[in-house]
Amino acid sequence: MRRRHFLQRAGGAALLTGLPGGIMADETLLNVPAEEAPHQRTFMQWPNSRAVYDDAEFLRMTQATIAEIANTIAAFEPVTMLAAEEHHARIGRMVSDDVELWDIPTEDLWCRDAGPLFAHRPDGSLVVSHLQFNGWGNKQVDTHDSQIATRVAERLGLPVVPSGLVGEAGGVDYDGHGLLIGHESSWVIDNRNPGLSRDEIEARLMVAYGATRMIWTPGVRGQDITDYHIDSLARFTGPNRVLINLPDEPDEADPFHMAALDTHDVLIAGGVEVEVIPEPWDRRVDSFDFVASYANYYVCNGAVIAAEFGDEETDEIAREALARHYPGREVVTLNVDPLGELGGGIHCATQQMPA
Repeated sequence: MRRRHFLQRAGGAALLTGLPGGIMADETLLNVPAEEAPHQRTFMQWPNSRAVYDDAEFLRMTQATIAEIANTIAAFEPVTMLAAEEHHARIGRMVSDDVELWDIPTEDLWCRDAGPLFAHRPDGSLVVSHLQFNGWGNKQVDTHDSQIATRVAERLGLPVVPSGLVGEAGGVDYDGHGLLIGHESSWVIDNRNPGLSRDEIEARLMVAYGATRMIWTPGVRGQDITDYHIDSLARFTGPNRVLINLPDEPDEADPFHMAALDTHDVLIAGGVEVEVIPEPWDRRVDSFDFVASYANYYVCNGAVIAAEFGDEETDEIAREALARHYPGREVVTLNVDPLGELGGGIHCATQQMPA
């Protein structure tokens, strides 16, 4: 099922008490490291649910893409693939020996959203700073996926610190140095956080990440399953520095184009250093709901894993920008078109466990 086109086709975590946001005082000093900080491993999820994927051939293509991403990352750092044990034999034939399989059942592949968000306490120990996944506002089956973060924490023996929020890590981006950005559309919305104001949600997000400042932009509600996640548009590449993917010729009738331009302007006004890279024009897949995001890349130990879309000019512009923003790392580009058809990308399919 295509996430961008979902609505056209388809028609809480327990709170702690104490500070604003429901988090106790001794839990406030969390810090989520920047993605480019050293990792212990990458987590990924195996897509398998026929309730989600009604086309068996497209599911096989998606699985092959996930296996390729896992194998690519595994050349740089350990990868753990989450999947019910009944799928392990088949997955094992598709992935390298450097990909470890854990018996944690999944429905879909979006580990950025359903997987655990790791944070450090002041003593350096890890916890799971928990954003409760609910299928992007109960739009998709999540019997297993909504339990993944806590099941991973249990296997690792890590404490779970509830944020008091329902949402997804793909709905914000954090520079690891105090600044968060996000679209209101995927947080200040009744299908995730009914009854909470933007200020209340912001306070809880800042505690969950260890942030000191947040920049909001409006986003787009109700046009895709995520309600417009920021990580397919704009990504921090360092403290207060953003790489953003914008169309060369914005379509005023496209709400995503207009929201993207708004996000760019708000970031500039907020004092953020912004570099623009163009969206691909001459791409392999030209369906209107295909997400062609160069910004949805993943930074692992020693490398940046990014998408290419078949447009030689813009693919090279994006590759050069990533090499410039992440000096000393190898930039590896992959054809991940099935993920674009689903409305996501490589970043959406991964979740890092920091060192």
